Amino acid sequence: MISLSSSSPYLFPRRRLFSPTFLPLLSQPPPNSAVMRPDVYSNSAIFFRRAVTTISFLAAVVLSCFVLYRAADSVGLKIPTAYYYYYTSRDPNLLSDDFYSDDSRWPDSEEFRLEKVLNDASMEDKTVILTTLNEAWASPNSVVDLFLESFRIGEHTRKLLSHLVIIALDKKAFSRCLDVHTHCYALVTEGVNFSMEAYFMTPVYLNMMWSRINFLQSVLELGFNFVFTDADVMWFRDPFPHFYFDADFQIACDHFSGKSDDVFNRPNGGFKFVRSNNRSIDFYKFWYLSREKYPGLHDQDVLNKIKNDTLIKDIGLKMRFLSTAYFGGFCEPSQDLNEVCTMHANCCFGLDSKLHDLRILLQDWKSYMSLPPRFKESSMGSWRVPQNCSLDALQHFDLPREDEKQKMKNDGKIDKRL
Repeated sequence: MISLSSSSPYLFPRRRLFSPTFLPLLSQPPPNSAVMRPDVYSNSAIFFRRAVTTISFLAAVVLSCFVLYRAADSVGLKIPTAYYYYYTSRDPNLLSDDFYSDDSRWPDSEEFRLEKVLNDASMEDKTVILTTLNEAWASPNSVVDLFLESFRIGEHTRKLLSHLVIIALDKKAFSRCLDVHTHCYALVTEGVNFSMEAYFMTPVYLNMMWSRINFLQSVLELGFNFVFTDADVMWFRDPFPHFYFDADFQIACDHFSGKSDDVFNRPNGGFKFVRSNNRSIDFYKFWYLSREKYPGLHDQDVLNKIKNDTLIKDIGLKMRFLSTAYFGGFCEPSQDLNEVCTMHANCCFGLDSKLHDLRILLQDWKSYMSLPPRFKESSMGSWRVPQNCSLDALQHFDLPREDEKQKMKNDGKIDKRL
């Protein structure tokens, strides 16, 4: 960046009124001296003309920039104005109340753009790990601390922290992120407050889920692959070896049927790996627009409605479902601690219940990791959870029993429930 200090060589030199250019420094010469005196008025006129020329030049530059800005806006080159995006390098001045209340102070230079923070965190193949965070989950000793701890105590997961971007949904979440992590980014939706705990299926919850889908579409359009993970997903092993190399969109499940291409799987939007290409971008556009066809449903239920739609087949999207053997959760826990990659605190309602069981989950993992290698391989140990997150919560998802599922298949009604 060019410095604009008074000593910068890029600025026009500032001449003093009494510099040698305008008035002589010697005393007045004798009256009959032949020494020519400088024409003060002539030099002042030259200075005035230069000043006018400079001002005219700067005005032309500003006008040109404005015309280019309007032209870019008219062809859709701007990030959608539904959001204010910003990224900061731990500048405490950016955390003041005035910063958040005054839109004019939100930085919009290249340094603060979404692409900048994604580039800083991305792997060589332009893959990033993303999670969202609001105030309710960001307080000390809350979900975000357990989430980051899982990376530190997992097998080969600590290195993945350098590729994690925390998307803060409010001011306090953003401030806390700066205290505990390197790559922090804020996503604020106009007119919506996402700071408090979002209870399942409330209007705030629905807005948060659909804002997330819209944002992830923007990430894909910038050319980045992403692993999206809820912050209540604990990372115990590097999941990348278990992703399907040929899939455009792959997602974890509340219930896994045993086949990765079975549309009867029950997907969970809290963990997915998506590759950036035309197929995935078109799919996210279709997914987001489908909310209007199914009002009152969250993104996960809408996905269940559209996952077998003919449009997805026309797009050519290859969708795969991830096994709960590697990507488990409280709905359907992974049974083998030698294989598990992630565990999700799904099928759980209420922050206190979630925190209670997540702490037990981390303690179970630490106990497993403390075993000698030969005991790990033969270990038949299992999780002590869910406890407060009772499996009775599965009824909230209305998952059918096998006999009910067969009857629904026979009646042709399976898609209405799955």
